Amino acid sequence: MEVIKDALTRFRVHEDVALYLSNIIMIMFIVLLCVAANFVTKKIVLRIIAHFITKNKFKWNSILLERKVFQKLSHLVPAVIIYNFASSFPDYQALIEKASFCYIFIVAVFALNAFLNAVNDIYLMYEESRIRPIKSFIQVAKIIIFIVAVITLIATLIGKSPLLLLSGLGALSAVLMLIFKDSILGLVAGVQLSANDMVRVGDWIEMPKYNADGDVIEITLNTVKVKNWDKTITMVPSYAFISDSFKNWRGMQDTGGRRIKRSIYVDTSSIKFCTDEMIRQFKKIHLLTEYIERKEKEIEAYNQESRIDPSSRVNGRNLTNIGTYRIYIENYLKLHPHIHKELTTMVRQLAPGEHGLPLEIYTFTSDIRWLSYEAIQADIFDHCLAVASEFGLRIYQNPTGYDMRGLSEPTSRFAVERG
Repeated sequence: MEVIKDALTRFRVHEDVALYLSNIIMIMFIVLLCVAANFVTKKIVLRIIAHFITKNKFKWNSILLERKVFQKLSHLVPAVIIYNFASSFPDYQALIEKASFCYIFIVAVFALNAFLNAVNDIYLMYEESRIRPIKSFIQVAKIIIFIVAVITLIATLIGKSPLLLLSGLGALSAVLMLIFKDSILGLVAGVQLSANDMVRVGDWIEMPKYNADGDVIEITLNTVKVKNWDKTITMVPSYAFISDSFKNWRGMQDTGGRRIKRSIYVDTSSIKFCTDEMIRQFKKIHLLTEYIERKEKEIEAYNQESRIDPSSRVNGRNLTNIGTYRIYIENYLKLHPHIHKELTTMVRQLAPGEHGLPLEIYTFTSDIRWLSYEAIQADIFDHCLAVASEFGLRIYQNPTGYDMRGLSEPTSRFAVERG
């Protein structure tokens, strides 16, 4: 600055004018230097870095480029130049240095924020991220960084030590805890969810209290984002997974079997002992041939040993159509190509009620995909319902209009005959 002023003075320029001109020339020089430095940084340096990254085999380099970490850092160059030239303006040096420092600090904070986002993106490339997501911890780190940045900037602008401001925050701790209550609860919940492996990204969860039923697509500091099967998005507070109950279907997914647990309601009035004719017909069914022959020998041996009078079926042991039907379904399930052979398969009777005798099918499909599961389940019950009449059984249902019309027809015919 003095050099420019002396040069203008030698050309017999008035001292006051020389001072103003030297300031203007210095400002223009700094502006041109900043523009040139910014141009070189963005058009040359950043392109060289981008070219190197795209040719590099490491994927995390490209993520840093996508998050514009280097582009944000490039904004530091003009600010550093202005900060170094602040001494050229003694009257405004303190103000220029504070403004430049604040700008540099803000740029550094935003660059660090982009870097943390890149770290999370890089971590998501690994399978471990599904088990232990770190997004909530990164969000906590961001909160701490922004709080420290705000305190530092305020301390810089007022010319006080940051420690002095921090000491004054003690009185505001209760207010801060109230403001950041959800974040604090979310942080605690996030640590417990991660440590206990309660929820992962990709898990299918059910949480009726929040109408959540679908896949977890994101776990953050305050919320867990669930994409429901109807394609809606439900945001569940992170701490709700600690305080409330929820169902995680990960066990089903890991096991590779999806449970079928549904009952067929049999009309109890159709249950009876098997006649000789029925037994002969059942022997012709491949899934029952071995069972019928074995059961006949077992029953005959028992009745002879116990000296049972065979003239009445009430005496001794006899086959029933409901028991034979139950065994048929069990054998049918065991041979079904889409039933998981290593998991539980059974057909059991539940307590009879007003809707008949529930015959419950309890098994697991080997295909856990929703559409395939529903198709397999429907195929099994289609067959079981259709074959029930072959065993002399009736499936229970409440009387319909068709049933009522059938009851009224004989009465109508009788009235016509009498007429």
